[in-house]
Amino acid sequence: MKPQSGSILRNTLTLIVVVLLAWQALYWIVGEVALRSPLQTFAFAAKFMSTPQFAQHLAETAQAFGLALLLAIAIGLTIGFTLGASRFLSDVFEPMLIALYSIPKITLYPILLLAFGLGMSSKVAFGTIHGVIPIALFTITAVRNVKRVYLKTGRVMGLSPLDTIARIVFPAALPEIFAGLRIGFSLTLIGTLLGEMFASQRGLGFLLMSAIGLHNVDLIMALTLLLTVFAGTASVVLLALNQRLYARSR
Repeated sequence: MKPQSGSILRNTLTLIVVVLLAWQALYWIVGEVALRSPLQTFAFAAKFMSTPQFAQHLAETAQAFGLALLLAIAIGLTIGFTLGASRFLSDVFEPMLIALYSIPKITLYPILLLAFGLGMSSKVAFGTIHGVIPIALFTITAVRNVKRVYLKTGRVMGLSPLDTIARIVFPAALPEIFAGLRIGFSLTLIGTLLGEMFASQRGLGFLLMSAIGLHNVDLIMALTLLLTVFAGTASVVLLALNQRLYARSR
């Protein structure tokens, strides 16, 4: 485990250094018109994070993202376990899920606006539809890959279907399920921010869209930095946990 954790940390630090160097070089080439240097961006972001405006918009985004992620996980796992346990249902509905996954989600946003209106509900719905399908697809595959001997053991022990899922299927499928949760996390965040950018008056996505409209380069760079740091940190943590789960399952 330690070598794996060390490898993740080393790769992450290397990526950060490369990105910062490329960012600084691009700033020297482009100049102040479209970019700010890393140092300027870090300084502005630190100052902006202390303002009440940032706290209000952050709370709005955090609430929408949290609700969307919970819904995506709950719905995705339910669909995944249901279809994964039934070959017939899987053959019928899995192609539909894959077809839906290939559709650009932004084309569905007008429908969501009509159904949920402006505000929190539409943002949560848009974030949820981004994350639910990958979670469901990974869960279907994970449940299918559970060794048949485990299921036979559960039947011999007289376990009920729910007990079999809780005590046998879920622990055995958890590493692959977690991989889907990691992807679903990132896509749900993207969906929530897109929802705020196109039809909201609060949230970090709305703030970013307003900054783009006003050509406020400082704010654009600061928000992009903060969102990238959050998404990147979460991805690294989830990747480390995912590798630990795979190591335990071997």
